[in-house]
Amino acid sequence: MTPSAAHVIPDHDLRPEANDRPTRIRVDLDALTHNLRAIHTHVGVPVMGIVKANAYGHGLVPVALHLESQGIDQLGVAFVEEGIALRRAGVTVPILVLGGIHAPQVAQFLAHDLEVTVSSITKLRQVEQAAASLGRKAVIHLKVDTGMERIGVHSENAGAFIDAAVASSWCTVKGIYSHLACSDDPASPMTHEQLQRFLHACARFDRLGAPMPIRHLANSGGVLHFPETCLDMVRPGIALYGVLPDPVSRPTVDLRPALSLVSKVVYFKVVKAGRSVSYGATWNATDDTRVVTVPIGYGDGYPRSLSSRGEVLVRGARRPIVGRVCMDQLMVDLGPAGTAYNEDEVVLIGRQGEQAISCEAVAQAAGTIPYEILTGLNARIPREYARHASVTAPVA
Repeated sequence: MTPSAAHVIPDHDLRPEANDRPTRIRVDLDALTHNLRAIHTHVGVPVMGIVKANAYGHGLVPVALHLESQGIDQLGVAFVEEGIALRRAGVTVPILVLGGIHAPQVAQFLAHDLEVTVSSITKLRQVEQAAASLGRKAVIHLKVDTGMERIGVHSENAGAFIDAAVASSWCTVKGIYSHLACSDDPASPMTHEQLQRFLHACARFDRLGAPMPIRHLANSGGVLHFPETCLDMVRPGIALYGVLPDPVSRPTVDLRPALSLVSKVVYFKVVKAGRSVSYGATWNATDDTRVVTVPIGYGDGYPRSLSSRGEVLVRGARRPIVGRVCMDQLMVDLGPAGTAYNEDEVVLIGRQGEQAISCEAVAQAAGTIPYEILTGLNARIPREYARHASVTAPVA
């Protein structure tokens, strides 16, 4: 895409003039708005937008501020540091920190009005101690393990855990949640098993006569494939950015990719037949061919595994990456008759003319998952944020 109105968010790890770098990420804010509304309409319950890992490579603060302006109900991050960064940037919407807590950090949750994931009675006591010392209640979400074996009390043993949380004088139980392990696959039976385990644990509140907190279980796969898991709130991550979580996932929601990765041609040469390209001499030209150099590499998070496997778009045509991807550059074969000039745009993820390269396709070629492609795009790449159409009222 070519933004009609875009602004660059400076990367504070680089000199200001480095924002003229030809390699950049373009984030379509209208696509984010569209995806948020499409998901909200599809599920009919509040949405917690997951913005951890630099908003899946899209930029933590700009994305969070935009989602807040569009009426997102809540945000989710992995670590307390991400939550603090959002508060310091002026984000006021509720923020849940999803990761396991480290006891010395608990006071920071409370000081920055961040909601805490409590995953055991021991963690509950740590939060209570911090809350009592500060004289303010903590807002918590209880984590129940229904099959991930990551953090959280096993669902079958959650009774005493829930009892203690409900009885706490220093904690307000706002939510209870678990995480789906196999919802990316619509045919997996495990999601139904996890749902049943989760609902059985939640029934403890009814037996106690306590108010049922917000139950949230559905991640992107749950939103797409398992409507019965949507319950009281959903937690879309990668789907919010317009990317499917797995090759077997079904596009049951109309999603639009929000991220494009682009660069420019910085060098053109003719490579003679029999000559090799890049480290290790792993690719050799069979005929005289035209090769261009593009200033992006694995030092930016573009996978080295795409060496002689990936494709880019140049002048609306698909062209193969040849030789090994370098730390800062890669080479593209235009063929014996291909044409390109310095400063021509190169699209690595996104659309050019009638052709498009999706994040999902890049991940498949690299032998990984779309999550790793997006989150691997690091801070060395400047990011632009564009809006192309007038945006009406935020999500209700």
